[in-house]
Amino acid sequence: MPMPSSTTATTATTATTASGTVYDPTQVQGSQLPQQTLGQADFLKLLVAQLSAQDPLNPVSNTDFAAQMAQFSTLQATQTMQTDLAAVQAGMSLLEASSLLGKTVNVQTSSGQTATGVVSTVQYQSGSTAPTLVVNGQTYSLSQVTSVAQTQASPATPSH
Repeated sequence: MPMPSSTTATTATTATTASGTVYDPTQVQGSQLPQQTLGQADFLKLLVAQLSAQDPLNPVSNTDFAAQMAQFSTLQATQTMQTDLAAVQAGMSLLEASSLLGKTVNVQTSSGQTATGVVSTVQYQSGSTAPTLVVNGQTYSLSQVTSVAQTQASPATPSH
């Protein structure tokens, strides 16, 4: 029995029926992108293949299956933690960028010049990994900031 191939990423399809659109994770189509991780469905396919191919006179022990399941659970927890840490990092970047609002910054431009100005806007787009800053009407990434200073308040003009 051939083992299921995990060399391509899979995407579930949807089907439209009389009752509406139905998500069907069992109907998968391969794509051109390589798969980076094994999912729970892949683990279950491997487990079924292992069970169906084992020698009935010398079966795999329950301890081995329990160890495999524990390893898979640990892998899933690690992947979840990695996703959560990426979200925390994105939040920290947004917080860092927001703290620069109203501050005077020096930024390294794409041409290698240094521009100085006050951060007027912080932009964060969904799906983006880092916020951007608007300085003097130009957009810069947070990584282009080379220095930060308090913006000097302009002196109040006396009224007569």
